Amino acid sequence: MIKKHILKNCTVLDFTHALAGPTTTRLMAEMGADIIKVELAPCGDMTRRVPYLKDGRSAYFVQQNRGKQSLCLDIRQPEAVDILKKLIAQADVLIENFTPGVIADMGLGWEVAEGINPELIYCSISAFGQTGPLAHLPGFDYMGQAYSGVTSLFGEPDDAPIMPMISMGDVNTGVHALAAINGALFYRSQGGGGQHIDCSLLDSYFHCHDFNVQLYSNTQGEVQPTRNGRHHYAFAPNGIFKGRDSHLFIIALSTKHWRSLCEVMGRNDLFEDERYVTFAERAARLDEVIDLIEGWIASMPSDQAAREALEAAHVPVAPVLTPAEALNHPHLVERSTVRTVSDRGLGEFQIPGMPLRFSQFPDSLTLEAPYLGEHNARVLRERLAMSDDDIAHLVAKKVLQGEAIPT
Repeated sequence: MIKKHILKNCTVLDFTHALAGPTTTRLMAEMGADIIKVELAPCGDMTRRVPYLKDGRSAYFVQQNRGKQSLCLDIRQPEAVDILKKLIAQADVLIENFTPGVIADMGLGWEVAEGINPELIYCSISAFGQTGPLAHLPGFDYMGQAYSGVTSLFGEPDDAPIMPMISMGDVNTGVHALAAINGALFYRSQGGGGQHIDCSLLDSYFHCHDFNVQLYSNTQGEVQPTRNGRHHYAFAPNGIFKGRDSHLFIIALSTKHWRSLCEVMGRNDLFEDERYVTFAERAARLDEVIDLIEGWIASMPSDQAAREALEAAHVPVAPVLTPAEALNHPHLVERSTVRTVSDRGLGEFQIPGMPLRFSQFPDSLTLEAPYLGEHNARVLRERLAMSDDDIAHLVAKKVLQGEAIPT
């Protein structure tokens, strides 16, 4: 039996696909929420066809959808819309990440849902938000990244911007949505009622600017934040330094860390040198700072010896690991940051673990990802008290659809 968790008794209608929305509902499933994943017939979530595939089973889909029940309907049929409206009446949260206007065209927009269930928390996740000149446009992670000014900051200064090979925006937006939903649930528990949450990739990406926006604004554009390759343009040392056979990320901005770095390198004179007193002055002489630090690393017996010397002096340092090195790192394994799961179709494999940790719930839940339409009968029987004959009729009309489930 699955142990209840912090979001027990929270029922979520999940109209999401791909990554941003499924990130939100994945985290909610890990916290014990009851997730009904609504998938549109005949194919369901697009990521069911994303590699790695084994016998048609997608590891990507499994990673993002463990702990959810799959209800697959043909939304073009009135009976499907009627079923969903009845489920909305019972739900605590509805989450959708269609292009704005799409779910309203289905007959399930916020105005309709609010009329059915005034206590409903209705969260819309999109590329550009529900309002504004860009709202009608479809988009993925990288569109929000590009519009936010973030993409322009990745890469070498004299070359084109580069594309990061992770979905920072989707996951970040999913977590922003989770924060908003949990806040809205608390507000509702105080008698505030339901509400509509508008969460966008663009807003979430722009929220990641820690230094650039205020600097540009306060200098009236005199300072133009831009990409600077392996090192920060305004702080030093703060970047990726080349070793003998690897790279080290080193940050020593505070007076304490800069002193410790100078001592480790055997260059106490640098700490006293007025040309390097502040991180801004060091940034103005970035090439010199890079040469000093990379020269010291090269003088060490190994990159590991350099890293261990910096760690002993409490200078912030980290090796630049590959994904393969990271998922085998003992720290990530011990904390279940890298988690091994078992799937009915794929067997055992590794996925990113649950990043939210609760003292009263130290153990991760045992969860399974659904096959398409696997829970059609269960949801309708348990939630709407439909009979086997009623369900069989909907299957015959192809209102309910799904795939064969291996035995």
